[in-house]
Amino acid sequence: MSDAPPRTTRRTGTAAAPPVEITTFPNAVRYLYDRADIERQRAVAIDRSAFKLERMQELLALLGNPHLEIRTVHVAGTVGKGSTCAMIAHMLRGCKYAVGEYTSPHLVDIRERIQINGQMIGRNDFTEGVGEVAAAAAKLKFQPTFFELVTALAFKHFAEQAVDIAVIEVGLGGRLDCTNVITPEVSVITTIDYDHMHLLGRTLPEIAREKAGIFKPGVPAISVEQTPEVDAALREAAEKVGAPLSVVNKEIEFSYRFGAAQARGPQSRVCLFTPTSRFEHVGVPLPGEHQALNCGVALAAVDVLKGAGYDLPDNLLLEGLATTKIPGRMELVWTKPRILVDGAHNPAALTTLMKCVGVHAPYDSMVCIFGCCDDKDVDAMLDRVALGGDKVIFTRAKGIARAADPEDLQHRFQERSGKMSQVAKDVGEALNLASRAVGRDDLICVTGSFYLVGETKKYLAELEKKRPA
Repeated sequence: MSDAPPRTTRRTGTAAAPPVEITTFPNAVRYLYDRADIERQRAVAIDRSAFKLERMQELLALLGNPHLEIRTVHVAGTVGKGSTCAMIAHMLRGCKYAVGEYTSPHLVDIRERIQINGQMIGRNDFTEGVGEVAAAAAKLKFQPTFFELVTALAFKHFAEQAVDIAVIEVGLGGRLDCTNVITPEVSVITTIDYDHMHLLGRTLPEIAREKAGIFKPGVPAISVEQTPEVDAALREAAEKVGAPLSVVNKEIEFSYRFGAAQARGPQSRVCLFTPTSRFEHVGVPLPGEHQALNCGVALAAVDVLKGAGYDLPDNLLLEGLATTKIPGRMELVWTKPRILVDGAHNPAALTTLMKCVGVHAPYDSMVCIFGCCDDKDVDAMLDRVALGGDKVIFTRAKGIARAADPEDLQHRFQERSGKMSQVAKDVGEALNLASRAVGRDDLICVTGSFYLVGETKKYLAELEKKRPA
């Protein structure tokens, strides 16, 4: 059963929610979707009072503070968070640890957000857990948001299952993100770029300071190499809080090269050296030259964990790393015609996608199915799409208030690029239009939003069920 879209948009007011009886998985999903969901709301509808860590601390206290019972890695950034989390988790799993992973958003099933060793939280555990979290929430003087409730459920599940460590991805920003109640073994910062500027700031240093809000006194922090102004902002924040900061390719020796190997095709290889580790010519498991930077920071983070008492033999680490895969990133989900999905949802991610898609999925002509949220830097995203797409079809994901109007996207695209395009009312229509426009050696690329990617995967899964055996 796929998750249903939210029926309502609730504000996070001061009135406590009435007690809710949750006995089935659909009940649990509906309860969560009926809460305020900042991920899906328009910027003007967001209640800024939701960004207070005290709210999360109150909720977790009613649940027995499960976040204090688990060891964690905390990952923030604009681009590459999901990939970095996945590589760290796979390396730790390769060393036989029980590893929790908390990521967002999900693509098809809400339970994707909470996993242990690659297995989603079970439906029964999810239902019972939401029931307990809802009971605690009913005692509060405010209504927790969707993300606060799911985050609390993740901490509770990881504590109950006694994971050895959990890799926690920041939802939005860092400083006031509700995951920022943990004191991790290491804080990780991936590439910082423009995104969520209505909440995080209009300049890169402002955004960087929000991301650096995850730094904790005495906790090692690792960052990819950033632009000079971002680097300065991160170092200032680290010094202020007393977090020792190491930057890959500065304090940490790092290099990479990109080439074609006969066995695996195009692939980056990285070298990273620290006083305790020598990683030489390590194959990056994910496609795209940009993944070398994410792999470097993941290796550096795992190196910190060696010093925190984890037994992490290099051969097992690298075996685990090699198994890393991530749904929704450069993922080929259909073969005839070829359909590739990628959740690139900001200009930096789209730039990277357009650079690497031709290398890893060569094509004669590419049709882009594009939809994004209206609080993004839409014009910059459209410029990136124009560089890669020979034809563009604009659409939107269902049930997402933040989704930009496809006709508005088409108008702005026409003004900026002069290229022709089409509009489809939904993903199904867009895929049908694209399928009629491509030949055997062409490619359909669905991008601009994880919500759009998730809807595409759901649509194709239903289509697959209807195929004759």
